[in-house]
Amino acid sequence: MKTLKLLLGFALSATLFTSCYTEEVHINDNGPTISLNQLLQSYDLWYVDINATQGFGETPFMEIAFTMSFSNGRVYANNNLVGIGSQGGGYGVQIGNYDAYDMILDIDHVIDGFNSFDVYQIDSNTIELYNPFNDTSYFLDGYQQSNFDYDFVFYDNIHYFLQEYEAWEKVYTSEYGAINEFDNENYLQFLSGGNDSTFRSSQDANVNNPNNIYWDYTGVYGVGDVTGNMYLKTLTLDYDFFDNEFFELSVIDDGTIELYHADSGTAYEFEGRGYIAYYRSSDTQGRVTKDENKLKKRKQKTPKVDNPRENTRS
Repeated sequence: MKTLKLLLGFALSATLFTSCYTEEVHINDNGPTISLNQLLQSYDLWYVDINATQGFGETPFMEIAFTMSFSNGRVYANNNLVGIGSQGGGYGVQIGNYDAYDMILDIDHVIDGFNSFDVYQIDSNTIELYNPFNDTSYFLDGYQQSNFDYDFVFYDNIHYFLQEYEAWEKVYTSEYGAINEFDNENYLQFLSGGNDSTFRSSQDANVNNPNNIYWDYTGVYGVGDVTGNMYLKTLTLDYDFFDNEFFELSVIDDGTIELYHADSGTAYEFEGRGYIAYYRSSDTQGRVTKDENKLKKRKQKTPKVDNPRENTRS
């Protein structure tokens, strides 16, 4: 992630993104006057508005990506919030190659393989990628880097940031604050996939490998907003045996969070251990060097609906 608070002149208002959740999509099938390849490269970043998705199918790499970029036959994506705005110069990592012709976009993804989309230009900066093989449409909004708010994307999706480490290790407890049960918890884990709301905690100490942590408790967690402060969140951990634990959640940097325990007045710092990269990376010759094929995907907050788009492929 870039500096946590970008210059105001560099920021994009939150309403620009959140408005996509409720706005009606008016489909314009007339097509652009420029070539599809020119259209795809006319914006630096295409934000995947997952909440505008129509249809009940899934294209895995579209469900993971926050942004996509198209450049000279290469497809890039920001799949992680850790490093967003800096990784790959802000474009993320290369996830495959593409070919664009006759309003058809073919993508050869390094993990998911070949996918083909019909492309429709909805307005000057919105395109629809329709996958005729699963009858699902994804809507992407185009931005230049100069007016794209990486910070807003980070904080609006902070739920997923917590999932991008195998574990969070407690490294600091404030001297102020009352003694409480959470003082005994040394590791937290936020699991991707499943119900997307599962956490685990452990009272182990000084464990070098996150895979060796013994998890004492499994429960449900939730992340909430704080009115008027985009950079502050709430975190609730549901401990059945001694009630919920409620925190104010602040991000110190890409690998460190602060949890302020409201009831006791104690502040804790946790550092991420075992970064999870949601992509397959390759070396400069294109050879696959690491596979992190995880289950994480973005959750659509809006109800899924039938896709009105008709499949015209023979």
